[in-house]
Amino acid sequence: MNARIGLQARIDDYIAERRRLGFQLHSRATLLAGFARFVACRHHRGPLTIELMADWARQDKWHRGTPGTWASRLALLRHFARYLKQFEPDTEVPDELIFGPVPGRVAPHIFHEDEISSLLAAARQLGPHGSIRPATYETLFGLMASTGLRVSEAIHLRDADVDLKHGMLTVRQTKFAKSRQLPVHPSTVDVLARYRRQRTRCVPTTTDTPFLISSRGRRLGQPLSDRQAHRVFNGLRDSLGWINRGAHAAPRLHDLRHTFAVRRMVLWHAEGTDIDQMMLALATYMGHAEIFYTYWYLTAVPELMALAGGKFERFADLVGDGDE
Repeated sequence: MNARIGLQARIDDYIAERRRLGFQLHSRATLLAGFARFVACRHHRGPLTIELMADWARQDKWHRGTPGTWASRLALLRHFARYLKQFEPDTEVPDELIFGPVPGRVAPHIFHEDEISSLLAAARQLGPHGSIRPATYETLFGLMASTGLRVSEAIHLRDADVDLKHGMLTVRQTKFAKSRQLPVHPSTVDVLARYRRQRTRCVPTTTDTPFLISSRGRRLGQPLSDRQAHRVFNGLRDSLGWINRGAHAAPRLHDLRHTFAVRRMVLWHAEGTDIDQMMLALATYMGHAEIFYTYWYLTAVPELMALAGGKFERFADLVGDGDE
């Protein structure tokens, strides 16, 4: 390390820069502070080394002693090491596979257009007859597919959060304690407006009224429950008999969110857009705590890996033509 600027000062600068971009990083700040203390206890001098980082990764406070845990800790440190390298060129950046892959993130099921259409059509057939329940679930599933919202974000929307005049959703204090505003497509605005009219016939509307309401007994007008949303989706999924293309046991409700992100990147590929220039915007739109969660799609989803491979092959052909 540069003797004039200590490791904790570099960490503070890194955290401050990331927070200016809208990331909260509470757990990341705590974790990196722990790494700084570890380095100090080792009386380490000079550039940070892979060996030092790997030793720290093995010292998790829960003493799980598993490569998966070590890989997760090292993955969080790797991003900081890349940042530090621009100031301390001799900083070593650990390889992603030192402890094997980070557990817990495997390829999702990416829905085809006809699968989403079938899901929405099946939701419209839900009972009971004359209830708002079918419209509620059709709207929930369509909203997730068209905006990439988490199910928790969708079911906690209040009526005041859905600004149909300006085509804007306000998602408040979500998974990473951030709020954000999302522009939505005019076709989505039309569907949300239709649902609001249907809902108004069932319950009085105030600014605090849940946008998507439960229709069961005493829960009429209350927010949908996360458990109920998943139960209904799973029932419709099983009835539709989809072929699972993901690495989970079956397609999940959360995969609608993944599908939104992947379809956006596929469109950018088709349009020749530089994805790297757009990734921060996509990460912000989706409410990712770190941009590497957004880049994960490029290496974990077959649809995007194939596009990236085709782009590389075209580049290789151009290089080869130039050598002739």
